[in-house]
Amino acid sequence: MNKETEKTPIPLWLALLPLAMLILMLSLSVSLFGEDSSYGPNQIALMLTAGVAGLVGMYLGNSWKDIENAMIEGISLALKACLILLAVGSLIGSWMMAGTAPTIIYFGLAILDPSWFYPATLLICALVAVSIGSSWTTAGTVGLALVGIAEIMGLSMPVAAGAVISGAYFGDKMSPLSDTTNLAPAMVGADLFVHIRHMAWTTGPSFLIALVLFIWMGWDAGSGQASTAQITATQETLNNSYAIGIPTFLPLILLLALAMRKMSAFPAIAIGALAGCVVALIWQPDLVRALGDPDGTMSPWAASMTGLFIALADGFQISTGDTSLDELLSRGGMSSMLNTIWLIMSAMCFGGAMERTGLLQRIVEALLKGVRGTGSLISTTVLTAIGMNIIAADQYMAIILPGRMYRIEFERQGLAPQNLSRTLEDAGTMTSALVPWNTCGAFMAATLGVPTLAYLPYAFVNLLNPVIAIIYGLTNFKIVMIDDELEAEPVAA
Repeated sequence: MNKETEKTPIPLWLALLPLAMLILMLSLSVSLFGEDSSYGPNQIALMLTAGVAGLVGMYLGNSWKDIENAMIEGISLALKACLILLAVGSLIGSWMMAGTAPTIIYFGLAILDPSWFYPATLLICALVAVSIGSSWTTAGTVGLALVGIAEIMGLSMPVAAGAVISGAYFGDKMSPLSDTTNLAPAMVGADLFVHIRHMAWTTGPSFLIALVLFIWMGWDAGSGQASTAQITATQETLNNSYAIGIPTFLPLILLLALAMRKMSAFPAIAIGALAGCVVALIWQPDLVRALGDPDGTMSPWAASMTGLFIALADGFQISTGDTSLDELLSRGGMSSMLNTIWLIMSAMCFGGAMERTGLLQRIVEALLKGVRGTGSLISTTVLTAIGMNIIAADQYMAIILPGRMYRIEFERQGLAPQNLSRTLEDAGTMTSALVPWNTCGAFMAATLGVPTLAYLPYAFVNLLNPVIAIIYGLTNFKIVMIDDELEAEPVAA
């Protein structure tokens, strides 16, 4: 930004113009294409509004080269998420072929009661995510299987996906192994375990309310459940199509073990995908050869190698005789994630242009002018973090930028740093999966096979957390002051 622009404040209406255009374009996209809007129209809307932000930035004195570099930098921030998406696509393909996901579905149909399925899903995903510290890994493994079980049982897939995401994000947020749980206190200078204990006051009630809601929804879903005969028939079909057995669990066990040892998500998931290939070769050799050589013209070795490549690249395909089951099991592959990566890259272009041109900072400055006390400060932080998830399209940005912007204001008002770190997670972490073009929302939709706007109303923990954070701020409940912390510290002898 040139010196003249630094001296002249950016008019608020001009800073809001690209954001208003984005809302208008996305609303038009959704109204015209519905759930299919994320397969191209939303990307076009984001790229067009990135162009609007760029034009406004050039009007304010920024060079196009700087704006273009900002877009490229924005995309580079999301490359880690894109690599994980590609790895998850290959993992889904190999696990479907190895029988890992079908075996989980097979035993899940036998164990889980349809009336208690939603709360059980919430609890299972919460426990797994607390153990490994990753909402993405939880959703891409047990979450994927649980949504498949819900479909077979005749339950609502959006509600099941909402339960998966609620549990996964609760566990991720409360786990000391989670990257965001470590990032938030690091940004504001709070202790990790003080941060986690402080989060329990907002996340705990959100989880308990969600649990009650899912219990009620499970009882109320009785009329839509599949009959026992239908479930038994599905189990028989799975048993006839796959070699169901304990060895198929080995890729899942390996992946969870790697996650618990704090291996980064991308290599851990990639190893899990390769483990699925090994198990498929040994345990499901006929399925591997049939995928690679449906006509039976290749040698067994060539057919097997071809099948592995196809599963990793384009996903697994099977014909069981049950059309709905075929649709559930025929999925995965890196190519299935390319549209999601397109969406993320488009969103990061818009976010990068908004940040580099100063338009994002101008909007935040306007929000800070309305801060008059603890309640309004926490409410403003919540809204800013949600806005960052929408504009910057990345949960890390939704934690880092508001943390950097509001840290001084929290100190000025005498608020202990764990209040800010908790609020950043209550809003930044928890709402990231609710934005269709955010890296998290795009990942969950692509992995679970349920559109973001379809599961959004049922991601109760994610929806309730920011609301409870605002209520605590307005009522001064469980708000820790710096003076309180100093008084609580033991006096040295």
